[in-house]
Amino acid sequence: MTDMPNESESQQEQGGWIPGAPGVAAYVLDAKETSAIPVLIAAPHAGRAYPQSLVRQLRHGSSVALRLEDRYVDKLAQGVAAATGASLLLAHAPRAMIDLNRAPDDIDWEMFARDARPAGSLPLPSRRARSGLGLIPRRLAGMGELWRRRFGAQDLKDRLEGIHEPYHAALARVLAGLRERWGAALLIDLHSMPPLPSRPGIPGAQVVLGDRFGASCHGSVVAAAFAHFAQVGREAAHNRPYAGGYVLERHADPRGGVHALQIEIDRSRYLDSALVEPGQGMDQMVEDIAGLVRRLASVVAELGQNASWPLAAE
Repeated sequence: MTDMPNESESQQEQGGWIPGAPGVAAYVLDAKETSAIPVLIAAPHAGRAYPQSLVRQLRHGSSVALRLEDRYVDKLAQGVAAATGASLLLAHAPRAMIDLNRAPDDIDWEMFARDARPAGSLPLPSRRARSGLGLIPRRLAGMGELWRRRFGAQDLKDRLEGIHEPYHAALARVLAGLRERWGAALLIDLHSMPPLPSRPGIPGAQVVLGDRFGASCHGSVVAAAFAHFAQVGREAAHNRPYAGGYVLERHADPRGGVHALQIEIDRSRYLDSALVEPGQGMDQMVEDIAGLVRRLASVVAELGQNASWPLAAE
């Protein structure tokens, strides 16, 4: 189950730290100083570096890992980045430890020991936290509770300081650099999803494009994405059932030149029939997403050329 990254294999920037895994970075970043295109691909749910201390706390072990991971979406993202020159940010820390697509206060405090909870009345949990999928996942449908014990204050502090904060700082830094160079930047927040059900006469979408209902990117970006998927013969849906989460909420600023699009890909289209290992569809999916990235890069570069941003105050 544990798949620790080998730091000697890469010259990329590695940052943050994973509690319980000494020497293992929370993320890896490949972003050249002179970027080839104004695009950053990020995969916040790709992490597979499971410390044994975390595994021992899980009630269901590897079954939880497979359900929570965007399985091998990092391999997909690496192939796309290599083909296009896009910058790349991959989480090593697993979603089971902390969800990078959740706000740092999106917490179900019932998961924590009483002396670790805020004083006074507890904040009302969000809809996601109530469903079991807050900052630290609590439960999954068909599995129930995930953890053998409640967490302490230090558990939360370490995960925020070691994983969540440095990941989002790196993401913001790269987007700012791309915007500075190109006049505009695009974040592609890459995820995978279980196969969606089909409806009478309508196949289940292979891809869901999320722009927070128009709030996270210029309309021309979404239009170009839909045109591309129609061209390559992949059914795409818009915002339903996935509109985008905390990553887009925090980092998207289309009026300020930072556009963000969440892309959910049906994992049966690039994994094997058991949805565990890379399958025969991986190469074609890399090719199709690489074509999308090239197309969107052109759109965003044009947006940057036509933009005029106010100078920062001296």
